[in-house]
Amino acid sequence: MRIAILDDYQNIALELADWDSLNAEVQVFTEHIADPDELVRRLAGFDVVVAMRERTPFPESVLSRLPDLRLLVTTGQRNASIDVEAARRHGIVVCGTGYLPHPTVELTWALILAACRNLPTELRAMREGGWQTTVGTGLRGKTLGVLGLGRLGAQVARVGQAFGMRTIAWSQNLTAERAAEHDVTAVSKDELFATSDVLTVHLVLSERTRGLIGAAELAAMKPTALLVNTSRGPIVEEDALIRALRQNVIGGAALDVYDEEPLPADHPLRTLPNAVLTPHIGFVTRDVYEVFYRDAVADIAAYQKGAPIRVLER
Repeated sequence: MRIAILDDYQNIALELADWDSLNAEVQVFTEHIADPDELVRRLAGFDVVVAMRERTPFPESVLSRLPDLRLLVTTGQRNASIDVEAARRHGIVVCGTGYLPHPTVELTWALILAACRNLPTELRAMREGGWQTTVGTGLRGKTLGVLGLGRLGAQVARVGQAFGMRTIAWSQNLTAERAAEHDVTAVSKDELFATSDVLTVHLVLSERTRGLIGAAELAAMKPTALLVNTSRGPIVEEDALIRALRQNVIGGAALDVYDEEPLPADHPLRTLPNAVLTPHIGFVTRDVYEVFYRDAVADIAAYQKGAPIRVLER
């Protein structure tokens, strides 16, 4: 059996699980392979591929050209970049792994605090010999708007409450009763955008949520408001966000996710002084990676025994 581990940017996968127990040839790819033709060429002859989240897409056009592939393991419990139905048609089993949500919650707050206290500017000034160049914004008494009060959103709201923030939320299926369980006030979509001082996105990317935040929603926000996205880039219309930041329609954005990843070196978001950017590291912690890779090894071992586990149906 030949196993390919994709997009291991930190070259850490082999340290975090017992790959030797599989008695297989394991090859790690640390560089992202963006071109589909090159991906097909590099993966020829591999029986198993371990994909890190949604970094590398596997549509029908790729899967159909990998005749040796029999098992595709994605880290996490879902992967919108894998055509699971196409995989099934080609006899490829797709399995997932466990996941820990708290690191993304923690990064969300790291981004909020970095943006509100102008940390990128102040850190750079300190490195350059400077001292106090900005005036920050406090959080107590401000309104935290949560777009999507699920498992992640509810934890983010709880931290906001600890900071003394008023917490409000909206999503298409959120009820007042569900929000009240988390001491959060359910509001309309219009009120969420109009009154939030910090608006943080915690939705799953779907046809319903793609482009949910566009020019109209950004225009409805306070000119001092901060938009935070640690979910998926396409939930926010990127061009509309860039225009809003350039024109100071909103106060700023703190982003961990993008339409195209890795974000191109010449991308306009990288040039905006009111954008705090991180390279999709919400889930990139040692404890999460240990879960990912140990479960991936367990998935492969179960498949070797003819009894696959954690099989994804969609």
